[in-house]
Parts: sequence; structure tokens; C-alpha cells
Amino acid sequence: MPPIIEVTRLSKTYRLGERVSYHALRDSFTHLLRHPLKTLFNPRPADDLWALRDISFAVQPGEVMGIIGPNGAGKSTLLKILSRITLPTSGRAVLRGRIASLLEVGTGFHQELTGRENIYLNGAILGMTKKEISRKFAQIVEFSGVKPFLDTPVKHYSSGMRVRLAFAVAAHLDPEILLIDEVLAVGDAEFQKKCLHKMEDIVKDSRRTILFVSHNLPAVVQLCARSIYLEGGRIKAIGSTPEVVNRYTTKYISQGKVALAVVSGRRGSGSLRLKSLAIRNQNNQSEIHSLDRLLITAELDKSLTSQQHLRLVLGFYDPLGVGLFRLDTGSLSAAKLKGKKVFISTGILNLTPVECWVNYSLFIDGILTDHAKKAARFSLLPTGQESETTNHQFATTIIDHQVISYGQS
Repeated sequence: MPPIIEVTRLSKTYRLGERVSYHALRDSFTHLLRHPLKTLFNPRPADDLWALRDISFAVQPGEVMGIIGPNGAGKSTLLKILSRITLPTSGRAVLRGRIASLLEVGTGFHQELTGRENIYLNGAILGMTKKEISRKFAQIVEFSGVKPFLDTPVKHYSSGMRVRLAFAVAAHLDPEILLIDEVLAVGDAEFQKKCLHKMEDIVKDSRRTILFVSHNLPAVVQLCARSIYLEGGRIKAIGSTPEVVNRYTTKYISQGKVALAVVSGRRGSGSLRLKSLAIRNQNNQSEIHSLDRLLITAELDKSLTSQQHLRLVLGFYDPLGVGLFRLDTGSLSAAKLKGKKVFISTGILNLTPVECWVNYSLFIDGILTDHAKKAARFSLLPTGQESETTNHQFATTIIDHQVISYGQS
């Protein structure tokens, strides 16, 4: 059976700093006749940007493939080419099946129309027939949670309500090929959870082939068997999702030690500050899973004096700012702290896979000397062994912990 998606040496370039006007075929011939040498030997200026360059891969029917990489890597450009929104500069892409794209949730909503009317309008834009929309109408409304406002013009909706309705329409598409670009970062925490569960249901449908672009690495690991890592418009890695994600996080995400000198917005007296913060699993590795224990190393910029006492508080939050758990060392005396490092070990996290941000507050003799929000981040990756007792982040979780030793400077 041939691949359902087959991409061969696909490239896309954009011309920087120049507005390219539309012109007729005769204009191209005229330019060629007037400037033959320039056209033949210098067809492009040196400031062209290659958003994609020589991309080749294949996706089998029913496969779910993730696409990860930093901003500007070419992920969205790739999906726009596959969606026939933009044309490639060179190469080709063959898609053997009906396509639907979730590239920008909410595109096509009309502010003067009601929610009911926009469901039909947005569904039509996404490729659904009126009969399909009518058949799924009740499910779309229930999923969105905007039933009381269904006959109200969308211009009176909050931004969150518009996004919920838009995703609800998109989530009920029934294509053979589904292209998804960052649609799980919508709505509040509970709606994001609902979106993830809906995505899991879509993934279980073996008739669907999915390309899933996201910065939510736990979701990519949870949903995709294989992944592509793009950087600078080129494929840096392709293969098993855990291996590809590990290669990406090793380079781009502070899965481990972060130097705090670069962190902005720090508060406190500044008489003593944290120099670095390192967060790893119980085996001292940077790849952290949702059922792991943590080893946390906090390094001070200088040693305490003999009479001083230190207290360090760490808060862990999801990307929406919902508290996950909090660690407090309590008062640590300078007599025990012989160096500049404090080591903390935790109990099993037992959290659902999520991106974690870390805030910290450092107190010396009860006075706040250093505080920063979002000082570090790491991903809690799924293990596949999460149970119903796993905490789903509806409230801050209590995590057992202890200061296990005092390090040397």
C-alpha cells in the first residue's frame, strides 16, 4: 500500500524585505526578454529565506505523526503547503485522501452572525457538508459548552467562548487526513483536558492519518508514535517520538540546569541570590516522566554567614498558571549548609503529563532576598502507566519531599 502522505524534496522560500506584486504571464516573459542574464544567472536575491529546504518523508495510512521544533522551524509552512494554502518553491507533496486542516482555530467566524450560524459557516469552510454539520450539530454544541448563547451574535462572545466553539466544530471533522497545528492550547484548563481527550479519541480511529504540530511535548509523546524534529527548515531527526523529543529537549528546553542570571523580573533585597536551579529525575537524568521522583539542586551565589538561616520555596505550575505542587525546605541553618548547594528529593509526582513552570522564593532570616516567576521549565512526559488515581491538576498537590544533603561549593 502506498503512503497516504508522500513528501519529496519539498522546499519553500520567501523573499525578505520586498513586496512582491501579482503579475500576468506576459509580465514574466517581458522581464525575461529585458533581463535574460539576470533572470538566468541571478534569479533570486541573497536575502531569500528558506522556510523549508529538501524535506522528504512518508506517512502510512492510519499513522499519527508529530512535528516539533522551535518557532520559525518551518512547521506551519509545511502544513500550509500540504493543505494547498500556499505553493512550494520546489519539490512535491502527494496526499492520497480527503484532507481537513486545523491550522488557525476560529478562522472564518463572522462577528455579526450567531453561534448557530457560525457553526454552519465554519464547518463549510473546513470542508463539511450541510448534512454532516446538521448530523453532528448537537455534539458540537454540547462539546463547546456555549448552548445558552447559541443564538447570540459571536461579537458578544468572550475570546474563550469563540475559541471553544471553533475547536468544537473542527474537532468533529471526519476526513481521511487531518492536519493539526497547535490547537490544544485553547480555552481554560478543563477545556484543554477535554480537547486532549477528544484528540485521543481521534487518534484511536485507525482510519485517520494525522500530522500533529505542537509545542506541548507531553501531548506529542502521548498521541504520536513517530515524530519529525524540524530546525531551520530542515529535518534534524525523524523516528520514534521519545527519541526525537529527547533530542529536541536536549538542545532547546532547560530539562535540567538553568543559569538564573538571565532570568528577568527578579525581586528581593538581592543580598543573597540563587545562581542556578537544576531539576532532574531520581536517576539524575533530564528526561522526566509523570510518575518519577525529582532531584532538585539549588545553587547559591555565595555562602551563608555562620548565623544565617535559609529557606527556599519552590512552586510548580502548568502553562495556565494553575498550581501543581509546592515545596518548602523550611529553615536551614548555616552550620549545616557547608557549601552553596541544597539538594531536595521528592516523592512520586503522580501527575498527568504536562508542561511545568517553576517559581521560587529565597528567604534569608525571614527576609525575601530573591524571587522569580517562570525561572525554569520542564516537561512531564507520559509513562503509559497513569491510572485513574493520577492527579489531574484540579488543585495544588502535596508532594512529599526532604532536603537529602548539603553540597560543597
